Amino acid sequence: MLYDPHAHEALAAAAWDPGRVRDAIGAIAMDAEHAFDEKTLWALHPADAEVEAGPHHGIYLGAAGVVWALERLARSGFWEPARDWPAEAASLHQRYLAKPDLGEVAPSLFLGESGILLVSWLLSPSNATADLLAEQVRRNAGNETNELLWGSPGTMLAARVMWQRTQEERWRALWLESAERLWSEWGADEEDLWTQRLYGQVRRFLGPAHGFAGNVLALAQGRALMSGADAFERRAIAVLRRTAVVEDGLANWPPVAGGGLASSDGSIRVQWCHGAPGMVTSLGGLAPRDAEHEALLVAGGELTWVAGPLVKGASLCHGTAGNGFAFLKLFLRTGDERWLERARAFAMHAIRQVETARARYGRGRFTLWTGDLGTALYLEQCLEGTAEIPTIDVW
Repeated sequence: MLYDPHAHEALAAAAWDPGRVRDAIGAIAMDAEHAFDEKTLWALHPADAEVEAGPHHGIYLGAAGVVWALERLARSGFWEPARDWPAEAASLHQRYLAKPDLGEVAPSLFLGESGILLVSWLLSPSNATADLLAEQVRRNAGNETNELLWGSPGTMLAARVMWQRTQEERWRALWLESAERLWSEWGADEEDLWTQRLYGQVRRFLGPAHGFAGNVLALAQGRALMSGADAFERRAIAVLRRTAVVEDGLANWPPVAGGGLASSDGSIRVQWCHGAPGMVTSLGGLAPRDAEHEALLVAGGELTWVAGPLVKGASLCHGTAGNGFAFLKLFLRTGDERWLERARAFAMHAIRQVETARARYGRGRFTLWTGDLGTALYLEQCLEGTAEIPTIDVW
């Protein structure tokens, strides 16, 4: 099978309701503001219990991601904050240095110092913050993980954002420094992948969080800064085709190259981090006139739809919202309204998942990538009919 039915649930039969969606976004934002504690930030949710107790400061699981999301939703008019969130963002860097999330300061965008500094700069720009961020991007250029969450592909996103916002030449140079090394690490073996040295293991991951798709995404976003864009696209698409498992018009991808669809725990994943949704969202913008490439992307989207919402919940990384972004990307690419309809169906289901979990635990899940804030931003994209993944496509 291409997916595990036990990991998914039946789609709720709820009609698209923009008013309910707006109310849900506002409720998530206000719930997060009310749960904030000046000393401990946001308490870790029981569903994130495998992570060390906080406070957490970074983008993926911590306060920087939540504060950035709250400010974005406020600017979009979904709620009125009562707290000065840019000031809170500015305080996070020193708090992180005093007590790093995972016991050691790291330059990572999603799980370390660079992400905290980027959010601080975006909400309250200063030369001092920009200089500190530049140091971390440079420091991370040679990171051996070769993946998005910890490695240089993540900090390449930061350099690209800063280049776009400031047009300072140093950011272009920093992006190119990491890109050139990442390009040189793109494997020459028959699989043509990157090797990840991560958590004491050596693997070749395919998905966007820790492997091939995330690296391709980081390079693709900066194509205007590098030469050889056409060859880059052809190479990436060839890997996508070679590693796909296709049956009856559906497609999925294994988490690790050379292995089967099942992960080490026996599960077959259809998530943003591993599986078809992440491959579609990461490579959906490549080769817009390549019909064969588009057909494979559509097969990945069809699998995501057939599998249904994830039992794990509504989150971006491994939940219904993250999977729904595959539909939004396909809508953007094809113009076919059925993909927007499917994205919105997943949005209505995700609202129910957030509300059910809140009732069960007596509290929300206050993170960007594993919790409610990422879901709120997905709901925003469904309202607008756009396809910008938070902290990857849009800042």
